Amino acid sequence: MPIQHWLLKTEPSEFSFDDLLARGRETWDGISNPLALQHLRSTRAGDLALIYHTGKVRAAVGIARILGAPYPDPKRKAPSQVVVDIEPVAALPRPVSLQAMKANAKLKGLELLRISRLSVVPVSREHWKILLKMSGAGS
Repeated sequence: MPIQHWLLKTEPSEFSFDDLLARGRETWDGISNPLALQHLRSTRAGDLALIYHTGKVRAAVGIARILGAPYPDPKRKAPSQVVVDIEPVAALPRPVSLQAMKANAKLKGLELLRISRLSVVPVSREHWKILLKMSGAGS
């Protein structure tokens, strides 16, 4: 199966991409929105995700890899509440701001722009390539 691409949102004052780099591995948890959980349940080992900082930053700042299948959140009792383990791949050479994403007509339909409140959204292969190019990481 081909690698899927995702965008995972986090408030950097709570957990940042730098925290992920320092720890080397982390459980991505705390997702409660039903659609975001549906997206999280669709992830697979080897999938790649842009880490997007919310709040004052509002930019994609790094790439992470999904390490395994989603599993029930050990901190919650509902089996529908899942988590995944991730590891850092690389920081983006330059952050891609929300403003820059909105200004790029080629990113029309990007789920982050369409449903901005979700903390886990899919990213199409085409949008992934565009975002990496905008960051200086893609050709």
